[in-house]
Amino acid sequence: MAQLPFWRRKTLAQMSEPEWEALCDGCGRCCLHSLEDEETGELYNTNVACRLLDTDSCRCSQYSRRKELVPGCVQLRVEDIDQYTWLPSTCAYRRLAEGHPLPEWHPLVSGDSQSVHKAGMSVRGSVISEELVHPDDMEEHIVTWVEAG
Repeated sequence: MAQLPFWRRKTLAQMSEPEWEALCDGCGRCCLHSLEDEETGELYNTNVACRLLDTDSCRCSQYSRRKELVPGCVQLRVEDIDQYTWLPSTCAYRRLAEGHPLPEWHPLVSGDSQSVHKAGMSVRGSVISEELVHPDDMEEHIVTWVEAG
């Protein structure tokens, strides 16, 4: 019997940094702005991307400098697992934290780095840079993303 892949044998806390980084499927959804209803606390997704998101690859164009260039950028850390509910239900970090398997389209499962795009689970072709949207117009960009995993 072949050894189980690392994401099935290890907890998030047990993963090495390269394993942790490999969990990212490259969907780009965590790089989109959300709006919060001040009265209800409900979050609304938008199609407005961080200026650093490469909208073709759906990866950060300045990943190693992202916190310096975008101070509000959230760095996912194992210590914050209980706060991952803001991530899309398709996100590997959230799925594993909640005890769910990775979906078939995840690049680690499929063996294809493009499978997230082929499955229509990335933001490729569906977003606009924050540089092109006035802050007062953000509500016009509220969207609902596919959440099937």
